[in-house]
Amino acid sequence: MTTPHITTLEALRELYGPARERALKKEIPSIDAHALQFIGLSPFVVLASSDADGHMDASPRGGEPGFVKVTDAHTLLLPDAPGNNRLDTLENIIATGRLGLLFMVPGFDETLRINGRAVLSTDPVNLALCADARRAPALVICVAVESVYLHCAKAFMRSKLWDASSQTERAQLPSMAEMLRDQIRAFKGEEIEAETQAQMMERYRQSL
Repeated sequence: MTTPHITTLEALRELYGPARERALKKEIPSIDAHALQFIGLSPFVVLASSDADGHMDASPRGGEPGFVKVTDAHTLLLPDAPGNNRLDTLENIIATGRLGLLFMVPGFDETLRINGRAVLSTDPVNLALCADARRAPALVICVAVESVYLHCAKAFMRSKLWDASSQTERAQLPSMAEMLRDQIRAFKGEEIEAETQAQMMERYRQSL
């Protein structure tokens, strides 16, 4: 019996055909005026990374629009805000020196993708550039840009992500802490205290 899995590039292209000319030509090697403006409007970016063994991670980062700084056409500075101290992305950068970024702007169905090499910087100049009204970051992710391209709107149009009518009531799920309690109980056999959604939101506000 023939397996239904696609395992070769030839079989993959038979299914999809060649990439469109514009899709191939849109990738550019540096940040132009349009990408610069997009980054300046963006309050949210997803960081994609992997460790040396190829284990993947995707991590959301947020701030005021323009919290990611562009110092020149080939360099981005991304402040590291306080989190849970797992440091998955930061450890992956140390392991591989590679990073992918997906910038989003609320209300925009298009996104901006940037790939490049990354290092963790504690240079006082970089820290000062990325400081906000709350704090200076402990470190800055410095990205040497290698590829830049705009991603089409289809995924956001299909999902209606920014459409208020498609939003789900928060009550459809337990609080994150309650879900974590159940998961840790089921998979680790341990008990942890579960905050309510209101308690979690108050704790979030205190540590933003």
